[in-house]
Amino acid sequence: MPLTVVAVRAAKPKEKAYRLADEKGMYLEVTPAGGRYWRLKYRFAGKEKLLALGVYPDVSLADARASRDSARVLLAKGIDPSEARKAAKRAETVAAANSFEAIAVEWLERNKPKWTPYYAEKIENRLRKDLFPTIGKRPISQITAQELLACIRKIEARGAYETAHRARQDCGHVFRYAIASGRAERDVAADIRGALHPVVTKHHASITDPQKVGGLIRAIEGYDGSFIVQCALRLAPLVFVRPGELRTAEWTEIDLDGAEWRIPAAKMKMRDPHIVPLSTQAVAILRALHPVTGPKGYVFPGARARGRPMSENTINAALRRLGYTNDEATGHGFRSMASTLLNEQQWNPDAIERQLAHVERNGVRAAYNYAEFLPERRKMMQAWATYLDGLVLM
Repeated sequence: MPLTVVAVRAAKPKEKAYRLADEKGMYLEVTPAGGRYWRLKYRFAGKEKLLALGVYPDVSLADARASRDSARVLLAKGIDPSEARKAAKRAETVAAANSFEAIAVEWLERNKPKWTPYYAEKIENRLRKDLFPTIGKRPISQITAQELLACIRKIEARGAYETAHRARQDCGHVFRYAIASGRAERDVAADIRGALHPVVTKHHASITDPQKVGGLIRAIEGYDGSFIVQCALRLAPLVFVRPGELRTAEWTEIDLDGAEWRIPAAKMKMRDPHIVPLSTQAVAILRALHPVTGPKGYVFPGARARGRPMSENTINAALRRLGYTNDEATGHGFRSMASTLLNEQQWNPDAIERQLAHVERNGVRAAYNYAEFLPERRKMMQAWATYLDGLVLM
């Protein structure tokens, strides 16, 4: 007699496990601990076998019967349902290993040693936030151009056009890595290149009018927030490195007596070491800060944890506090300020470009040019600091 929902619900544990038969080989096994397990007993190739159909109440009587009937269909075709289930699980495992997310994570881990931590974090965040939720579990070889485009357009829908383009580029790297490792046959990211909303290049806001530069330096001198942040603000226009290079500066990289800051390749965007000659003004700022954050660790540690650098938003937030909008001044804007005014003052353009770490990627030459034009750059950096002092008095 077939089981009923009431009978299944009323089944209570006993001292020993027992079975409640349904029909067509299916039964409910009740354990002394109170577990209730659906089982299917069947014969295949002359041997008696068992197939687990789920646990009650997660799997209802009706659901268990549906699974039983599916298994019986396989038996009628000469297929062992247990082996079919194992094969399906193996296929799932292979699919998971060949999913977009799995391959993207593998690609990330292989490339992280070549990237700065900040750059690696940005790519990983983009993948996890914008791509994995939609296509992460999909086998990479099955993702179509239309599917990828729909995913990228979700990014565009919030107005993040540049992020959308960068996400497509990230996908291209992942697809090409999958092709090289034999898990995909084509880069569908290349197929949607022309389908994205164009990006209007927006340069970092920068002040280049000498009189306004003087006003900015005066405002920085009057900054009344954290002393560490004030020092970072004061040093930024004197060294005009990238904001990430400034905030992750460490005392072990700085030679105050030699008036030099040597940034290791791992921290540089172009992955080449970089020398920043320090003017007497820059050295004075660092000497004043040294008793506060030195002699080891980050020059500009975070407010909450000395073992981490200040936030990437700290300098821009300080500029906002001084009354400068995001369209007027940014931490990155000190670079274009220096580039514009130093070129106007007719310093050697090559020396300026080298000091900005705009490295020529030219094979062997790139490995040796970190000290290129160094004597001229030392004179230029001191002259630049003195020039800024003069603008303050205007």
